[in-house]
Amino acid sequence: MTNVIINSIKVGKDQPLLFILGPCVIESRDHTLFMAEQLKELTARLQAPFIFKASFDKANRTSIESYRGPGIENGLKILAEVKREFEVPVLTDIHETSQVIPASEVVDILQIPAFLCRQTDLLLAAGNSGKAINVKKGQFIAPHDMKHIVEKIESTGNKRILLTDRGTSFGYGGLVSDVRVIPIMQQTGYPVIFDATHSAQIPGGQTTGGNREYIPHVARATVAAGVDGIFIEVHDNVDQSKSDRASQFPLDQLSKLLSELIAIKDTVKGFYDER
Repeated sequence: MTNVIINSIKVGKDQPLLFILGPCVIESRDHTLFMAEQLKELTARLQAPFIFKASFDKANRTSIESYRGPGIENGLKILAEVKREFEVPVLTDIHETSQVIPASEVVDILQIPAFLCRQTDLLLAAGNSGKAINVKKGQFIAPHDMKHIVEKIESTGNKRILLTDRGTSFGYGGLVSDVRVIPIMQQTGYPVIFDATHSAQIPGGQTTGGNREYIPHVARATVAAGVDGIFIEVHDNVDQSKSDRASQFPLDQLSKLLSELIAIKDTVKGFYDER
């Protein structure tokens, strides 16, 4: 497996479990900085590698009336402040090729949303940026088909690739987490992340729902299966969050969960030497 280096963090085989953490969307400057500070302190205490995530735009909200974020200009200013003040790598979503250059000037990882994971022009533009790329596996894609997405990015000469599972469509309005996805996608030679919060969603309807109570269960299962990192959207007041309130994880419960995941990783780290 290729270890992907993001600033001083190495992700992959024989590396500590990576945590990608942050609110679903940038709600305000003050809230984003508060969350970054809290998450930096927590992961530093646990001696765990940490990448901060937040979206400047949620372009695929169910309702036209749903909050989308501050937009790219103001959002990138806030993310730049997070990087500068807390000295942590930052990840954000991009949705269009025009967003690649301005986003790559600020963030360390460009994330391709699940619904856009097969968009060739977006993948190529992201690859050409030279930044690390995190591709969310679409709910509609088999894990072995991610090799074609990897090949598109590799064609630009960029091999700084992370692949993230966020559940697979199961009928209408349902997602299922299949731990076989982890080793299958690792066969591409790149690290695999598990998105524990979006996997707990119930898509569709007037708004997207979720089963937050299952987040610890699926996260533990995928760490036991050998995943290289865990992605969790976190909020200090989930009931008042402006997006995905049913599936964001409460900040005050995060320390316990991360400690459990690190303990599981330490237990199983010798089980997968064949990778």
